[in-house]
Formats: sequence, structure tokens, C-alpha cells
Amino acid sequence: MITQSFDTCLSAEEVQISLIRQASIAKRISRVRSLSQTTIQLSRRAISRANPGLSERELNLAFVAYHYGDDLAKRLREYMERKKL
Repeated sequence: MITQSFDTCLSAEEVQISLIRQASIAKRISRVRSLSQTTIQLSRRAISRANPGLSERELNLAFVAYHYGDDLAKRLREYMERKKL
């Protein structure tokens, strides 16, 4: 199943898909991991820029709230307080 993206011409997209298919599992996993890491870093940076006064702990809790919901962030905060983290 090939779908044309809006920002890439069809021939370039076909080459990209071919290269992905030829890559080893280790290489694909490495790329996914790298993309995930970059996405997390960009999200944390955006949260930090929007809330410049946050401590590292507050930034971590805000990240959890934005991506996993307020309920999980609240439970994490309570856990950290119990464990004195």
C-alpha cells in the first residue's frame, strides 16, 4: 500500500520506501528510536519555552500530563512525593 504524501514527489517517496524496506531490522529500530528521542526532546523544549519557570521535576510532570493525561501525572506526582523523589 503506497500513499502519496503531500510534501514529497512520488518518485522520491518510492526511493525512500525502497530504502526503508532494504534496511536491516536493527537499522529500522535505530531510526525509530532516534525519531522518538527527537520528538520527546522537541516536546520538552516547547513545554520549557512556554513555561520558563518550571523546575526539571515540574517539566517532567508537565510532559507526562500533556502526553499521557492529567490523571497519570497526578498519580506520578503523588508517587514521587511518597518516595521523596
